[in-house]
Amino acid sequence: MRVAAIDCGTNSIRLLIADIEGANFREIHREMEIVRLGQGVDKTGQFHPDAILRTLAAVNKFATEIAKRGVEKIRFCATSATRDATNRDLFIDGVKERLGIAPEVIPGEVEAALSFQGATRDFPATDGPFLVIDIGGGSTEFVFGTTDVEFAKSMNIGCVRMTERHFTGGDADPGQIAAAIEDIDEAIAQAAKIVPITESKTLIAVAGTATTVAAAALELRTYDRYAIHLSRISAEKVHATSKMFLSSKREDREALGYMHPGRVDVIGAGSLVLSRIMLATGAFEFVASESDILDGMAWSLV
Repeated sequence: MRVAAIDCGTNSIRLLIADIEGANFREIHREMEIVRLGQGVDKTGQFHPDAILRTLAAVNKFATEIAKRGVEKIRFCATSATRDATNRDLFIDGVKERLGIAPEVIPGEVEAALSFQGATRDFPATDGPFLVIDIGGGSTEFVFGTTDVEFAKSMNIGCVRMTERHFTGGDADPGQIAAAIEDIDEAIAQAAKIVPITESKTLIAVAGTATTVAAAALELRTYDRYAIHLSRISAEKVHATSKMFLSSKREDREALGYMHPGRVDVIGAGSLVLSRIMLATGAFEFVASESDILDGMAWSLV
């Protein structure tokens, strides 16, 4: 069966088209657009009209690709920013017009479960229990389990949200970093009341922040998802990479060959979230996975 999954987060919207027969999964097409749908949502509680226009333009592009590829089933999930926006119906109606289906505005726990399913498929159960960390634009999911999700918690410490809260003046200063650390650590502590974050055997981190940190740690000249997937990145390299992103000038981050233009402004905050999670869990490394919520959504359609 040919399926399409669309994941619409706070920073990016992504499409995966795949053929799935039994246990066989064949990727046909995968693409991402940085649309910053969550622009200003943390402060105003509403979608900005420009953000809706950018996102629906990407949906138009995806709709053309889906029609061209002969997709039989589609699932569209919207996450943190859409959960928070009081005017979400403007966006939902726009998606319906373009795709003929309504996007699901999924709670953090469903988002966590789908991320877990996508992220852990490449690992034997003997590598569990797993802690899957999904640092998105608006929220970060903490998911623990071996074959199924046992504990999950979503916290509002995504890279866009943290940037808008703490790093609005361009380059980060020590005071901003200290305030962000306090905010992030408090959220991690809240998550740890529900999720046993120090008890996993394997820590897997998914989504653009984690894979960009991996690209930096691996010293890649360009973004290479095949080199990044299942790479093991030490905690020391995570901390060093986060410090580098937070202390560098915008133009220097922009010049990095592996850096997506839409991540230049938010990677400092995102990498700081990952760095603080590594400290809180005591993990000596994380495994970067390119398989995430999109893959979990695709599998859910068969």
